[in-house]
Amino acid sequence: MTDARTPRAANIFDVARLAGVSHQTVSRVLNDMPNVRPATRERVEKAIAQLRYSPSPAARALVTRRTRTIGLITPGTVQFGPTSVATHFNFAARSERYNVDAISSPESDVAAVRSAIDGLLRQRVDAIVLIVVDLDVLAAVQGLELDIPLVAVAATSRPHPQLVAIDQYRGARSAVRHLAESGHRRIHHIAGPARNPDAAERVRGWRDELVARRLDIPPLAYGDWSAASGFGIAIESDIAPGDGIFVGNDHMAIGVLSALRERGLRVPEDVGIVGFDNVPEAAFLHPALTTVEQDFPALGALIMQKVLLVVEQPDVVTEATPLPTRLIVRQSSVTDG
Repeated sequence: MTDARTPRAANIFDVARLAGVSHQTVSRVLNDMPNVRPATRERVEKAIAQLRYSPSPAARALVTRRTRTIGLITPGTVQFGPTSVATHFNFAARSERYNVDAISSPESDVAAVRSAIDGLLRQRVDAIVLIVVDLDVLAAVQGLELDIPLVAVAATSRPHPQLVAIDQYRGARSAVRHLAESGHRRIHHIAGPARNPDAAERVRGWRDELVARRLDIPPLAYGDWSAASGFGIAIESDIAPGDGIFVGNDHMAIGVLSALRERGLRVPEDVGIVGFDNVPEAAFLHPALTTVEQDFPALGALIMQKVLLVVEQPDVVTEATPLPTRLIVRQSSVTDG
């Protein structure tokens, strides 16, 4: 008769015995602490692999007072930008051997965001990352005093140690500059939601570039990031031949293209269009869409760098420089002539 009992899982003392070191040394190796000789570290790592030892998060937290878990609060939306930020932050966190505990919260509900923060605090995360899509939420979290670091992902005209962002303002100016240099003297802007931080910075960039060039500022229209809202605004607007349109994101630009086609206006011969985001579909539209590209993989890495800094060196106060954008010129904004 065979013994059907499950073999006992290896523990830290088994690893220490096999490697010929103390369990404190094993703990230092597991938690990437200094003052371990390379040869000793190699012996411990070989013992861990041989015994297939996997320390529990609870045991690791008792030693380091850290769980190697980051709380991530995302807005309740499937929009391209916030989703891309969350995805690439998860990749960056995993590459640093951190877990991510993600919670979705209504995007403009300050009370719900605070509740999500409280929930993550109870789970003893090491830090919280908040993707912000509402100015009221941004103001509320900047006033919070927490026992752990909080990093907010939001564009703003006022740098802050808590914030990490892509430079929406200069990205918008590059879009308007391109349209102006392509010969458009009247440049409209179809913006994202008025309370969205990224949208607000794109509006500021659009307006400042027009002022710098002494061009008239047409009435501003606000959409909701959807193709339907872009279509509805463009179909009713006073956009005319010779005008340019800077659209707050590529999905609204898709709606604008459809509306102009329905109105008998040709792109780019009659109207030039620049979007924002460089969604995967942008290059395959007809005409292909000129757009401002955001480097979401770089942003995910930058957020993680900021988290590591505030967790491991909490007394060091730094502001992350906003990441630059890149203008991708395609057929929607330039004519052959």
